[in-house]
Amino acid sequence: MTRLIVAAGGGGDAVAAAVLDAALYRGSGEPAVILTYAWDRLLIDPVPGPRGPDNFTGLTPLTQTVWTVPASAEPIAPAGSTLPRLASELPHTFALIDPRHGAAGIKRQLNALISHLNPDSIDLLDVGGDILARGDEPTLRSPLADALTLAACSQVAAAVRLLIAGPGLDGEIPAEDLTARMGQAVLTLTVDHIEPISAVLEWHPSEATGMLAAAARGARGLCEVRDAGLPVPLTDQSPLIHEADLHQALRRNELARALLATETLGQAEQHSREICGYSEIDYERNKANWLDSQPHRKLDPTHTLHRLDEFEAEARRRGITHTTFRRITETLGFSGNQRQALRELLISHRPSQYEAPLWHISREA
Repeated sequence: MTRLIVAAGGGGDAVAAAVLDAALYRGSGEPAVILTYAWDRLLIDPVPGPRGPDNFTGLTPLTQTVWTVPASAEPIAPAGSTLPRLASELPHTFALIDPRHGAAGIKRQLNALISHLNPDSIDLLDVGGDILARGDEPTLRSPLADALTLAACSQVAAAVRLLIAGPGLDGEIPAEDLTARMGQAVLTLTVDHIEPISAVLEWHPSEATGMLAAAARGARGLCEVRDAGLPVPLTDQSPLIHEADLHQALRRNELARALLATETLGQAEQHSREICGYSEIDYERNKANWLDSQPHRKLDPTHTLHRLDEFEAEARRRGITHTTFRRITETLGFSGNQRQALRELLISHRPSQYEAPLWHISREA
């Protein structure tokens, strides 16, 4: 079998796609081709927005419009990307979504891949489920990437299955609001499904996929994420993968419908501003400018652990049981390039609180 999986939002969705491929198609031919954005959080990539092919060296052409990201590829500074390291640690082929030409350009890429690969299956995977949004939900934060891939996938001349992993885990649309928008679960992820990406989760910054993995390993509670400290429930529903109707999702998603004929990323951004009231790339631009203005904080172990105690005491009062290392890094005022060192410091001093890949907040100080 030849399989194509489209990672709807990039980043952690690409890691989740590798889990999906092994869990649903184990033993069915070569590992899937995963079509994904190079769009990482500012902790990894200080340049706002997604990267295109001209932001890398060492890409490999797959078709005239699609490039793959091998382990030897490198992002051109100051840009950053997790894709080359993913390619070095996972057996899948990672192909690059180029959103610079809007949904129409992504559709052309998909058609070229379908013609080249003649895949036996095509899955569009979103962790969390914000691809099922209407566009007016007050909790929605990052709809643009998902809406672009939904718009593109809805226009190809091939069957595309829409899958939602970990309903609500992106902290955007609550899981209970998604119930009526999804079909039955097709798979419950377990610790065995997560094992192939265990090493990746030790460094990859994705919060939603990290929570998906932790839930599959049995974590339950309330996890605080992002710089805003959003509380995300970890429940028995969290490790589930559901199928949803792609064309119903398009009919519901006003932003995706507006993007169908877009030919530039700028056009897509403007539609997002008009329909959702914002563009997440504008948010990244503003945050990047703010981060540039912040002083560098020294990673002193004693002072850092004291400040962690203060954060945990406040989180405990809010009913929080888990948090992510991204949340801790930003809350304690450290930069993205200090995240891994901070993580290693905390695990070395308090290993019992590491509930991979999350940080467990104990009941008592």
